[in-house]
Amino acid sequence: MKVAIVHDWLTGMRGGERCLEAFCELFPDADLYTLLHIKGTVSPTIERHRITTSFVQSFPLAARYYRYYLPVFPFAIERFRLPSYDLVLSSSHCVAKGIRPPAGGKHLCYIHSPMRYVWDQFDNYARGGRSGVVARLGMELFRKRLQAWDVASAARVDQFVANSHNIAGKVQRYYNRPAAVLHPPVDWESFQAAEQSEDFYLMVTAFAPYKRVDLAIQACNVMKRRLKIIGKGQEEARLRKLAGPTVEFLGWQPDDVVRDHYARCRALLFPGEEDFGIVPLEAMACGKPVLAFGRGGALETVVPLPGAGSAEGGPGQGGSGSVTSAGKVATGVFFFTQAVESVVDAMECFERRRTEFDPHAIRDHVAAFDRRLFKERVKAFAMGALTGTAS
Repeated sequence: MKVAIVHDWLTGMRGGERCLEAFCELFPDADLYTLLHIKGTVSPTIERHRITTSFVQSFPLAARYYRYYLPVFPFAIERFRLPSYDLVLSSSHCVAKGIRPPAGGKHLCYIHSPMRYVWDQFDNYARGGRSGVVARLGMELFRKRLQAWDVASAARVDQFVANSHNIAGKVQRYYNRPAAVLHPPVDWESFQAAEQSEDFYLMVTAFAPYKRVDLAIQACNVMKRRLKIIGKGQEEARLRKLAGPTVEFLGWQPDDVVRDHYARCRALLFPGEEDFGIVPLEAMACGKPVLAFGRGGALETVVPLPGAGSAEGGPGQGGSGSVTSAGKVATGVFFFTQAVESVVDAMECFERRRTEFDPHAIRDHVAAFDRRLFKERVKAFAMGALTGTAS
């Protein structure tokens, strides 16, 4: 079958690009369409494909400031004229799902999120003093128009597959469409459980407003704990100003360096509300606990320590590998308010009860998210889309 893959933009290897990489492995002869491609920023598996970009590629300073062109993204994605394809597979968190499929072709959308910039994450991006005045006014001006386009263009999708139950709920709420659920993959076999740890916490993240890197930095400032941050992004200057002497910025790092830091850290800090979140699974695949904000995708991957929480704290259960009332081995600690004090409470709870975590049991928990299983399910969804049968 002839396949086209559509992805919002190719500017780095984050969670969405890990899924895209799996799609590219499944369909090695597929053509790839995207708004913008910065060569060398994604894996060779992706860049091996024939990549067609939109007119956004030629805009001034697009490589760095492409997000400021958000109002024209719908027009840019609609300008693609796809030749005859049996299947269009879009990987969308912004406008990719708005592609116009060719006549007779089926459109399967793997959705990471409805356009978060104009829906539930709007305040994080446009308000709160983190964006310039012009950017804030522009987003306010175009928000309703972009929402209307986002809803209308959902009709071009034959089947939605959401990356989490969290996102499936948003697809139903915003588009009035059902969505199957397939969690993103982790290359589980490439990680190993680490029984030892050094005295630092870890974040692996883009510096986007909703990631709430500021909370992790301020909590480590208060507790005087070492924090290493792997990542880059638009908030870097602001975050560096917040950071105390125990916080270290490492920039983006290759996979082997990231795995090494997972293996050596005390625990992963995950203070943002994510659509899903592959990073916690990667940390857990190394046997490391995750201290996470208890909303969004983390609820589908992290199993909280019994009796632990930012507003709770109950006594320890004792023994290695605490088991929840549902019979699952605990893999982390939740906090339920995005405030520095809540992150501090979660860190203190973890430090009191860290001996209750079993690295090997935490790693085993992640086996259900293995990349091989993900690819098998994607293939089944693709066949189902072509034949008109739900997978």
